[in-house]
Amino acid sequence: MVEPSKPVDFIREIITEDIKNNKYESRVHTRFPPEPNGYLHIGHAKSICLNFGIANEFKGLCNLRFDDTNPIKEEIEYVESIKEDVRWLGFDWEDRLFYASDYFEQMYRYAAQLIKMGKAYVCDLSADEIREYRGTLYKPGKDSPYRNRSVEENLDLFERLRKGEFPDGSRTLRAKIDMSSGNINMRDPVMYRILHSEHHRTGNKWCIYPMYDYAHCISDSIEGITHSICTLEFEDHRPLYDWFLDQLNVFHPQQIEFARLNLSYTVLSKRRLIQLVQEGHVRGWDDPRMPTISGLRRRGYAPGAIRNFCERIGVAKRDSLVDIELLEYYIREDLNKRAPRVMAVLRPLKVVIINYPENQVEELEAINNPEDPGMGTRKVPFSRVIYIEHDDFREDPPKQFFRLAPGREVRLRYAYYITCVGIVKDEKTGEVVELHCTYDPKTRGGDSPDRRKVKATLHWVSAPHSIEAEVRLYAHLFTKPIPGEESGDFKTDLNPKSLEILKSCCVEPCLADAKPGDRYQFERQGYFCVDPDSIDKKPVFNRTVTLKDTWAKIEKSLK
Repeated sequence: MVEPSKPVDFIREIITEDIKNNKYESRVHTRFPPEPNGYLHIGHAKSICLNFGIANEFKGLCNLRFDDTNPIKEEIEYVESIKEDVRWLGFDWEDRLFYASDYFEQMYRYAAQLIKMGKAYVCDLSADEIREYRGTLYKPGKDSPYRNRSVEENLDLFERLRKGEFPDGSRTLRAKIDMSSGNINMRDPVMYRILHSEHHRTGNKWCIYPMYDYAHCISDSIEGITHSICTLEFEDHRPLYDWFLDQLNVFHPQQIEFARLNLSYTVLSKRRLIQLVQEGHVRGWDDPRMPTISGLRRRGYAPGAIRNFCERIGVAKRDSLVDIELLEYYIREDLNKRAPRVMAVLRPLKVVIINYPENQVEELEAINNPEDPGMGTRKVPFSRVIYIEHDDFREDPPKQFFRLAPGREVRLRYAYYITCVGIVKDEKTGEVVELHCTYDPKTRGGDSPDRRKVKATLHWVSAPHSIEAEVRLYAHLFTKPIPGEESGDFKTDLNPKSLEILKSCCVEPCLADAKPGDRYQFERQGYFCVDPDSIDKKPVFNRTVTLKDTWAKIEKSLK
């Protein structure tokens, strides 16, 4: 028996017991079965990590299978994006890439077999009529007037459905189970519907397409899946999953349900994500505000951090809401170890150090990452004119403000102590546009020989050596933990301040060679990632996640 190396949850307990009892000959074979009708999101990442992770832990196999049974909504674009996302997360399906459409012929034959057994029939009711006949949770359904057609008539009609003799919506193939069942899913569910639409793989070969509940269990059976792991919304569908396989007397995987991921300040409904894209609330599926894997990748999240997060939240039997701050914690923890530190000024304020030689430039040594000494150091140019953050100066500072102010001394990171001795204001607006400071040459490197104390250390960049950059500050896409909970419309809780674009930021010259996807910590600002838009343009940085530090808390208290 293979023992899992990670903490055991109820799914792993079931699998461990199955192996012990030699169920499925002690095989473990899972699958990840996405529909190619949209981009994957963080909830899918949990399922990917679970299915591929379990297969790895138990030395089994995991298939990637596309549930491509609805040609109206499916596109090759989505297929390719899903494959890219699974690979990016660090998983490999090897030679086990499958499509439900691979099995259309076999599904058709199985359906015909059910007709011959008197377990399926062609129904002429419309979709609305089927819903009406189905009944409610408190009222049993009633039989379709077409339920007792003969086997011969049903076989003939089913073949004519395949040949395309009938228009969309005019007929369906339904399983004949029990219209009085307490489980509505068992009340003669639809197995096939007519769709005269070109399929991205099979073209116009088919004009009838299987429904998910039928296609899913047949695909699992054909592939020899042992444990079909689904989210909780399919729990009430399990009796139907079992019914199809039992009636056909074919290989029977075990369906196990777990709680899907619900994340605060986020929506993970594919229908809602499509709305956000199509209605222009975001810039596309890979907008860094989106919970899609492509959006998280563009924002700067690392696959290892997402895997750690999915492992940390674990697998449960009941739905719950996970605080998005837990996800951000794992992103921050990962980047803290790997991201080089650099200095970037997002809202520049010019500082002239009046007693510093005009034409002098020094190369100061800066640490690339204190968490990893192996990342070494870099040289940072220092000159008479520098930029600091506009928010790091107050002409009339409040009590808790310890940064630069008239007559106050502060430390410049890796450089010198400076003291503000003068202010230049815009004549029209009265806004402070320039500071005049003096520096103490004895404090080179940011240390004072007489050990005098200063209460603030500021980041900066040398003005003549800085590179202009665009910085995009992303915040939560929604203002409420559960969007739409109060209003009923999730879009009413969209955050109008979820994106702030700063066009004229100044960054260290070492970032001139930054490539799309490179990640950095901007000291005192947060973690940032180079956006693909940076190609052949000035650098564009997406804020991945903010820092959690004393400076951030003080800044918040001042607002």
